[in-house]
Amino acid sequence: MVDLSSHRTPAPAAHPAAAESSTPRIRTIDTNRPWVWLAAGWRDMWAAPMVSLGYGLLAVVSSFLLTAGLVMAELGYLVLPLAAGFMLIGPILAVGLYQTSRLLEQGQRVTLPAILAAYAANGAQIAAIGLVLMLAMLAWIRVAFLIFAIFFSSDPPPLDMLVDRIFFSAETIPFLLTGTIVGGVIAALVFAISVISLPMLLDRDTDVITAMGTSVEAVRHNIKPMAVWAGLIALFMAAGMSMAFVGLVLTFPLIGMASWHAYRDLVEHR
Repeated sequence: MVDLSSHRTPAPAAHPAAAESSTPRIRTIDTNRPWVWLAAGWRDMWAAPMVSLGYGLLAVVSSFLLTAGLVMAELGYLVLPLAAGFMLIGPILAVGLYQTSRLLEQGQRVTLPAILAAYAANGAQIAAIGLVLMLAMLAWIRVAFLIFAIFFSSDPPPLDMLVDRIFFSAETIPFLLTGTIVGGVIAALVFAISVISLPMLLDRDTDVITAMGTSVEAVRHNIKPMAVWAGLIALFMAAGMSMAFVGLVLTFPLIGMASWHAYRDLVEHR
C-alpha cells in the first residue's frame, strides 16, 4: 500500500477563482506551482518505475522506427515537424500515465488491468479529444509542409545537410520565424484545450466539451503559471528528443505524471 501523503500534490495556498460557471471550480495558483507538479511527477515515476520507464521506452522505440521509416522513404524532411507534432498528441498518449498517478494517489496497486481500465472509463469522450488532437497534428504537418515548400521548393537541402541548412544558416531565418509563429499558435491552442481535459475525463464522468472548456478556463485564470508550465513541457520534451530521442525515457513519463498533479491542483476536488 502506498502512503497517500507522499504522492498527493500539496494544495495551493491561493484562493479559488471567483467566477462561477457550469464547469468545475478553478483554483488560482502561484507561478511556482509547475515545479511542484514536476516534483510530484518525479516521485510517481519511481513509485511505479516499470510503468513509467516502460512508457518512456515505448516512446523512444516508436520515435526510432518512425524516423527510420521516413528516412528509408526519402521523407527525412518530415522528421522535424513530426517531432513537433508529437507534443500535440502527447496528452492522449499519456492517459496511462495519468491513471498511474491517480492509482498511486488513491493508494491502489498499479497493475496493467487497472491502467487499461483508464481507456474503458469514459472511453468515448477520451477518444473524441484524441481525434481533436490528431486533427491538430495533421493540420500542423500540412502547414509545415507548405511552409517548407514555399521556402525550399527551388533548392531543397539534402537529408545529410538538413539540420545545418535550416538551423545554422542566416538565409533560413524567415523560414524559422514563420514556422515558429505558426507552430506556436497551434501549440498554444492545443495546450489550452488539453492541458487538464484528459485527466479530467479520466477522473470525472463528464463530456469532452465541458473538459475542454474547463481546461481553457484553467489557463485563462492562471496565465503566468500555465505559461511557465507550457514552457517546461516544451523544454523537457525538446531535451528528450534532442538526445536522439533517448531522453524521452525520462522526460515523457515525467511530464505525463506531472500533468495529473497539474489537474488536481487547478480543478477543485469534488
